[in-house]
Amino acid sequence: MTPLLLFVAAFGASALGGVLGMASGIFIVPILTLLFGVDIHIAIGASIVSVIACSCGSAAPFLKSRLTNVRLAIVLETATTFGALTGVLLIGIISTSVLYGLFAAILAVSAKQMLARRHEVIDASTPNVKSWATILRLHSSFPDRVSEQEVSYQVGRIPLGMVLMYGAGLISALLGIGSGVLKIPAMDTALRLPIKVSTATSNFMIGVTATASAGAYFVRGDIDIGIAGPIALGSVVGALVGARLLMGLPTDKLRVFFVIILALLAVQMLMSAFGIQIFGGVA
Repeated sequence: MTPLLLFVAAFGASALGGVLGMASGIFIVPILTLLFGVDIHIAIGASIVSVIACSCGSAAPFLKSRLTNVRLAIVLETATTFGALTGVLLIGIISTSVLYGLFAAILAVSAKQMLARRHEVIDASTPNVKSWATILRLHSSFPDRVSEQEVSYQVGRIPLGMVLMYGAGLISALLGIGSGVLKIPAMDTALRLPIKVSTATSNFMIGVTATASAGAYFVRGDIDIGIAGPIALGSVVGALVGARLLMGLPTDKLRVFFVIILALLAVQMLMSAFGIQIFGGVA
């Protein structure tokens, strides 16, 4: 396991994560545990660092292209951060096999949610003047490079979104996945956002959530600098590439790609929960 291999793995994971708005955490953990044989707690520590680096690397292009809903991100991040702090208190209490199983279940549920909303429909009706989104002025628009049009959208069901964001933050702290894998389905299905807006806004938020739990992993000694350093560097470069790729991708293809990746990772992590290692037999 050389620094160069870790850099290449992080670059690929982060580029893919940047396209899907999930940072590299959801891919780094399976790569380090399944391919490199790293203990899951050390893998999660390195993943947390990569999530912060990935968010910093990809946020600027999304902001410049006006895909990120900053006002919405700030509102949702309050709930996500509280969830992350709750997760920090549970670190070390939950066993490794349960962590693997939890990871697999979350991936499967997220894939099902994304697949259920296969065709994206933008709500063009008049906004409800009494809704939280209207009061907080969260409705917005973005320029779609594919259709070359300005697309307006509405934000709905903020209370449900806040509950889901709390859960996303909690799981993020436990698994080091950046919570984008949960935030995007939540914003896509509960808040009814266009997937590109969900992706960009998620990328903007994940670094804050990861920072809330990074300190606890460092104090516990679960951050190995020899692993986290190359992973973070590869994540920054990959995030920039992934962010630029996202802007030119058709919405339907992006959604299908997202679902396929989630399903494959869910199978891998579920097998690990039962001690079955894809590379190396039974643990």
